[in-house]
Amino acid sequence: MTTNAMTTISLRAGIEKLAPHMATCAGELNAADGRLGDGDLGITMDRGMAALAAITDDLPDDVGLAFLQCAKEFTKISGSSFGTLFATGLMSAAKTCKGASRVEWVQVSPLLAGAVEAMMARGKGSLGDKTVLDGLDAVAKASDGLKDPQELLAIAAVAVGATLSDFRGRQSRLGRARMYGEKSAGLDDPGMLALARLIDGLKS
Repeated sequence: MTTNAMTTISLRAGIEKLAPHMATCAGELNAADGRLGDGDLGITMDRGMAALAAITDDLPDDVGLAFLQCAKEFTKISGSSFGTLFATGLMSAAKTCKGASRVEWVQVSPLLAGAVEAMMARGKGSLGDKTVLDGLDAVAKASDGLKDPQELLAIAAVAVGATLSDFRGRQSRLGRARMYGEKSAGLDDPGMLALARLIDGLKS
């Protein structure tokens, strides 16, 4: 993320960082998901990012179409609920960026906010449910107005870390995790943790 704007070139660079990083995080994410879900989140993110890495050379210069291609590829790899939400976020960005060969970094915040709205509509979730949505919303708000990509990542890492900490003691209120009731308090939401690891990978 060293270019003056988001382009397909910067998307490729990001994916090429994330693919090996998510492979190293797979065990941690599977364990976190196993405490509140199916235990396959790490597999989903590892396989999904590996699949995106395999198509980076084929991504079009149109940033919106590149996001769309990534969304379609991720959907092929994973039919999990998190995989579907992840692809939904990418499709939201695809619609907004369609026709643009470069997207200013200051647009990251509204792109994330749009992804949150799309993911809430698709997954029937709400802010406060202790899901990845809360982490994304925090990052969207914290990054508002920022133009430097490195500053964006630094602020994003702080925002999602604070959100993880804030929600750790709360009960999960959506999906399979909700069934654990009081037992979910004290545990990190797996999706939010995955978001944190994605940001870590981009910072590396």
